[in-house]
Amino acid sequence: MIKIWSMKKNEDQAAKKKPKTSAAQIRVQKDLTELDLPPTMKTHFPDPADLLNFTLTITPDEGMYKGGSFVFQFNINSNYPHEPPKVKCTQVIYHPNVDLEGNVCLNILREDWKPVLNLNSVMVGLQYLFLEPNADDPLNKEAAEELKRNREQFIYNVKTSMRGGTIKGVQYNKVTP
Repeated sequence: MIKIWSMKKNEDQAAKKKPKTSAAQIRVQKDLTELDLPPTMKTHFPDPADLLNFTLTITPDEGMYKGGSFVFQFNINSNYPHEPPKVKCTQVIYHPNVDLEGNVCLNILREDWKPVLNLNSVMVGLQYLFLEPNADDPLNKEAAEELKRNREQFIYNVKTSMRGGTIKGVQYNKVTP
């Protein structure tokens, strides 16, 4: 009887040492296995054991942001998929839907998030922002106004900023090779 009890105790201790997999981790694992990313998008996991924190690099091959390489940090909390992932651009870029702190204005990261959406939806949405910047729902109001008022000047500003230039006193990160 005592022997059985001590074996049960040892099993309990072994189970406690093994970290529990959260519902969020299981869902993220599922989302990641179902990813179907084009060659213009790559994920990177600094800590392969931590699937809840990673980066996505988008390198548009068309549009006004072509030739740039844009890095987004994904932080997924334990309430995923009931709450959207937190996504920030790690660089200072000139874009109507990304502010100078890297916050991203994408409807599915805010009010339009639903648990049926997945990481692929978010990543495709981010890529779409580089193909079709949305001046009607901006975080960077100056860039949005320029896009509405003078598209040619906006494109010039995009190219200048991507080379690490300064626009209206703001120094942008170089995102081109």
